Amino acid sequence: MDIARTPATPDGNPTMADAAPEPKAPPLFRRVDYRPFPWQVPAIKLDFTLGLEETLVRSELTVRRNPAVDRSPTIRLNGDGLTPLSVKVDGEAINSWAIDGDDLLVSLPGDDHRIAIETRIDPSVNSQLMGLFASCGMLCTQCEAEGFRRITFFPDRPDVLSSYRVRMSGDKRIFPVLLSNGNLVDAGEEGDGTHWAEWHDPWLKPSYLFALVAGDLVARCDRFTTMSGRAVDLAIWVRATGGDGGDLERTEHAMDSLKRSMRWDEEAFGREYDLDRFNIVAVSDFNMGAMENKGLNIFNTKYVLADPQTATDGDFDAVEGVIAHEYFHNWSGNRVTCRDWFQLSLKEGFTVLRDQLFSADVGSEPVKRIEDVRVLRAVQFPEDSGPLAHPIRPDSYREISNFYTSTVYNKGAEVIRMMRTIAGPERFRQGCDLYFERHDGDAATCEDFIRAMEEGAGLELEQFRRWYSQAGTPRVNVRLEHEGDMATLHLRQSVPPTPHQPDKQPVPIPLRIALFDRESGRHAGEMLEIFYKEEASLTYPGFATRPVLSINRGFSAPVAIERAISADELVFLAARDDDPFARYEAMQDLVVGHLKAAVEGTLGEAERAEGRAAIGTAMAAALADNALDDLMRGELMILPGHSYLAEQMEVADPAAIHAEREGLKAWLGGQLKNELQAMHERASAVPYSLDARARGARKLKTQALVFLAAGVPAIGAELAAAQYRAADNMTDRQGALMVLAGLKTPERTHALIDFYQRHKGNPLVIDKWFALQAQSLHPALLEHVKALAGHPDFTLKNPNRVRSLYMPFTGAAHGFHAASGEGYRIIADLILALDPLNPHTAARFVPPLGRWRRIEPERAALMRAELERIAAAPRLSRDTHEQVSRSLG
Repeated sequence: MDIARTPATPDGNPTMADAAPEPKAPPLFRRVDYRPFPWQVPAIKLDFTLGLEETLVRSELTVRRNPAVDRSPTIRLNGDGLTPLSVKVDGEAINSWAIDGDDLLVSLPGDDHRIAIETRIDPSVNSQLMGLFASCGMLCTQCEAEGFRRITFFPDRPDVLSSYRVRMSGDKRIFPVLLSNGNLVDAGEEGDGTHWAEWHDPWLKPSYLFALVAGDLVARCDRFTTMSGRAVDLAIWVRATGGDGGDLERTEHAMDSLKRSMRWDEEAFGREYDLDRFNIVAVSDFNMGAMENKGLNIFNTKYVLADPQTATDGDFDAVEGVIAHEYFHNWSGNRVTCRDWFQLSLKEGFTVLRDQLFSADVGSEPVKRIEDVRVLRAVQFPEDSGPLAHPIRPDSYREISNFYTSTVYNKGAEVIRMMRTIAGPERFRQGCDLYFERHDGDAATCEDFIRAMEEGAGLELEQFRRWYSQAGTPRVNVRLEHEGDMATLHLRQSVPPTPHQPDKQPVPIPLRIALFDRESGRHAGEMLEIFYKEEASLTYPGFATRPVLSINRGFSAPVAIERAISADELVFLAARDDDPFARYEAMQDLVVGHLKAAVEGTLGEAERAEGRAAIGTAMAAALADNALDDLMRGELMILPGHSYLAEQMEVADPAAIHAEREGLKAWLGGQLKNELQAMHERASAVPYSLDARARGARKLKTQALVFLAAGVPAIGAELAAAQYRAADNMTDRQGALMVLAGLKTPERTHALIDFYQRHKGNPLVIDKWFALQAQSLHPALLEHVKALAGHPDFTLKNPNRVRSLYMPFTGAAHGFHAASGEGYRIIADLILALDPLNPHTAARFVPPLGRWRRIEPERAALMRAELERIAAAPRLSRDTHEQVSRSLG
């Protein structure tokens, strides 16, 4: 499953069926308490009589005792808000069943039985969007992690693997298309306007991978031939009347991405698709980014629909990356699933790495690496240093949906990437092959993956296991000494204390390094040094003069490097380093060092001018370097984000960080005015296409506008307005509107009105309209956000719309961190209004408030007060309760 990338009051009242219960102390689930389920369920038959407001579900479970577990006289079948209409065992109605909480307990005297259960559900009131729910006149499911228990009673855990046979019937006028997992067995009509379809998935799978979709859909169809010569029918389904009516035409890029993904997985990992069909359905109302249900992926429309007029270059990349991620799950998640939810990173971290490698192969490898690290630092590093810190393999949880985190996904990917770095690509592939071969059809653990890497790749990973069990971002202090012809590199690692883990042990850290000769600008070769101990010293002879150190090249380890390095050396690396990431990192370090000193008040006027001059020199060199492609040039121009800057300080002052960052941006815009205008003019001459040259040109245009609007507002506004009017694609139009949205100028109003009128029939583009205003630099941001919450197009019922307004706002420091505390109140009010409707989405807004310990005292007190207000609310969901209680500590 892919977590979704990148109002004061609800517009509807929650029904009693979806209202959260009065909070008790939620149960604590611990990894060490895992026990296999005492019953196996090798097969399940499901029969759905479909209706938007009433769906009848008949399930028949084939169960047998698990010989590996002590005998149990009963079987516990999980439920959530269900009432059984009937229960039968071996064809006979029984009374020997009971409800325990939400679960159904059934007494079973023998070793093999058939349990038949009938339930009735109302998908139309399912505002949680878990289980079977209605969306825009269609029915669809979301079962990961524990949604299947909202459909029927079942042992809803990932280690119970079953073969599914699904029959569904419904009014053909409402549900002309009926889809489920696996292959279509048969279909027909019943003569009264009702039709039916039967699907069978021959591969054993856990209940979280079950899927059903029924509705008025149309499809883009294609065919793929696997490496063994087998034909697979492909279809991407969208609503026949969705959005502005152009959804089907916007699926071409998704289909191309799917076929590229299928071919790449065969070539890079030897993994071939294993069913006759592969279906993708785009859904407007969806909590997550997408879901990898076996043979029937269900996607947020955001990650399926794209064309040049409605999607940016970033959107095209996101569609391709998420399509790949969900397809790759067919092996890393479906054929080999996870034993329990503590092993979530087994499937998600591994699959994130696979989709990152794919995107790097089909696009720009250096830019993709920089983008991945930027996400890690903006989201996962703060998570690792806050109250919600947890290992990539957690030890306990109260609500599993709260562990679909950047730590599990992105840090999990980095940990597996380190294994690949240490082993090399060929030996890593051998370890992966062994893992898939050994555990195909199993519910595996992170330990199983590590053992496969030890045996298949020939690695020794005993100490490496600490990466799975310890939370926190390791810090590596680096000091380079030079004496005679000897360079000595001194390394010291530490991991700050995190909740429940005050003491940490050293972890293996693979560091790719190079030592540059200052005069020639070259190095003798890159080295991989694996740093195991708390401290180490490494010597390198043959340097008559002090070399310049390039370290953690390619971001070979997810660590924070702390080093005393001069501005001159950083300027040298930013201009001369042959590792693209290290070059980017030098530019980032140059800016971070200057801004950190400025915020902390340690710069005098002379030092401030000197620091800005060094940054200006490095930036000018990047703008003038003809050897750089424009995609990479654009990356070198991006200043470090607010959250990453805040992480560099023990206690952050958001207002000071914002002021210093914007001040530097304005200075650079004024200082490099001529170069930026010339760059914008050059880039504007490149015609639209999706090739790297044109994409790079569009990135440069927007970056030039960002700096010019800050440094020379009149010129920036004029160029942005001109770019908006001339735009023949969404990337240029959105880039210009982003800049205009932050300015007090008539062009801002005109562009916002035009954008809305131009795209008001397209929900995904209107999401952009909300987001651009919510993250703008406009001084009236708070008033704008409150006004947008009352806009007729805003609704709390659609997760995309909620995220589009409020998630960007939490990243806008001058609004969210307003000294009055109003930004914090806006988010707290949102959480309280949203929690009864959609706890999963509501809980996602708690972490920005939870970082209060790292914020200066006055704002910290305001943030904590809002958390306490949320905690005191009655009937708080388990999702939000856990996030808030952990944030308060």
